[in-house]
Amino acid sequence: MKTILALAVVFTLALSANAKNVNEKDLDWWETTIFYQIYPRSFKDSNGDGIGDLNGITQSLEYLKEMGIGATWLSPIFKSPMYDFGYDIADFYDIQEEYGTMEDFEKLMAKAKELDIKIVLDFVPNHTSNESVWFQEALRGHEKYYNYFIWEDGVVDNKGKMQPPNNWVSVFRKSAWEYREEVGKYYLHQFVIGQPDLNFRNPDVVEEMKNVVRFWLDKGVAGFRVDAIAHLFEVDKKDFGGKYPDEPLTGNTNNPDDYDYTDHIYTKDLDETFDMVYQWREVFDEFKEKDGLTRVMMTEAYSSPQLTMKYFGEGDRQGAQMPFNFVLISDVSGSSTAAEIKYALDKFITFKPIDKLSNWVAGNHDNNRVASRFSPELVDGINMIVLLMPGIAVTYMGEEIGMIDGYVSWEDTVDPSGCNTDDPINYWVSSRDPERTPFQWNSKKNAGKVEIFFKISRPIKVEINFPLFTLCLRIVESVYSNSKDVYFR
Repeated sequence: MKTILALAVVFTLALSANAKNVNEKDLDWWETTIFYQIYPRSFKDSNGDGIGDLNGITQSLEYLKEMGIGATWLSPIFKSPMYDFGYDIADFYDIQEEYGTMEDFEKLMAKAKELDIKIVLDFVPNHTSNESVWFQEALRGHEKYYNYFIWEDGVVDNKGKMQPPNNWVSVFRKSAWEYREEVGKYYLHQFVIGQPDLNFRNPDVVEEMKNVVRFWLDKGVAGFRVDAIAHLFEVDKKDFGGKYPDEPLTGNTNNPDDYDYTDHIYTKDLDETFDMVYQWREVFDEFKEKDGLTRVMMTEAYSSPQLTMKYFGEGDRQGAQMPFNFVLISDVSGSSTAAEIKYALDKFITFKPIDKLSNWVAGNHDNNRVASRFSPELVDGINMIVLLMPGIAVTYMGEEIGMIDGYVSWEDTVDPSGCNTDDPINYWVSSRDPERTPFQWNSKKNAGKVEIFFKISRPIKVEINFPLFTLCLRIVESVYSNSKDVYFR
């Protein structure tokens, strides 16, 4: 209780210091709601195949409505070979069969509209799957699609062996270049090998991805969360004599396979990225001009506060309404004092433009759950900060019931981030599988709904924190007259 009280003091001070900016403007729908992230594969299975699906989400919308959720963001639902579980998209215009059909998606949209819940999709523009038609056509020599991707000649070492073009490292470790004999060149993949980067210096790619946005906005979605946006552009090799340059070493590690081996000055946070975001915002606003509904853009960039603020816009150009604020993930731990938490909260507020709203994110599908990252005792305090700080709350499925990470052994690990460590002892530090285990609809094994989430040989052990869930309800009921009007936390 002392912890909750201390945290309450922190957000009360911040609230009183920053409430003025919020009250001075008329708020749009996205500024007054709670965004709830769903990782479809492990949320709710409607047909017993062991995989969460769109119909399961549709069946659960009433649950979200009761919590006061006004918008839900769905992690990728598009056709994919699932090497990176949907973030390797083979077809931006179709639904992954495991999740359902386009008809199922339209039923979801209709039910959400009936309940006044907005649907936001994950947009993954940086790359496609290497099984996409675009990439396969590139390998066949189709010039248009060849130019959709980033290719480079290798270099021959002093032993006569072909090596990657430079020292660029993938976010998921090892070289960011992969050789293809079909074209005799390397392609760039800032993430896994199965995710070739798109070339946004090609106007055809720019227009293609705008059309993807238009396609889904036409379907009625209320916006997008833009994945890995900071990696969208690389330097133009024309500025470096026609060859992509090596990135400088950080000195933080001697392992050339580690992403921290180099300083990513040529592959991350480039100015062209912000211009692309502003162009997408113009597409969003095309739709608002038609029907008056604001389409919201959320951007994911683990960047400095100064760079994060540029996603809001520049001059008279508008960008994302919600550049994600990750201070509760990056700057706060279970051992943080109230003063340290207050300092972290102030960081985003201090840097953001005065006419923009803050947003608060304590967890997602890429980071350990609040109860595991901090402790079960701190879940209520952290979630109360997310909900009561001035601005917009974004929460990950399961945080409202105090879920903890599930245990996934090395043998059962499927997340590329964990697998690419080649380390059966310390893989768990990098693996994102634990926070993606099934939503706990009840206390049965595997939560009684999603039984073979990873298609593994034995069930995944998950636990439900019923004492914390009960405590949460008591706290909320003591503060609010009607607990159904607010998110449980």
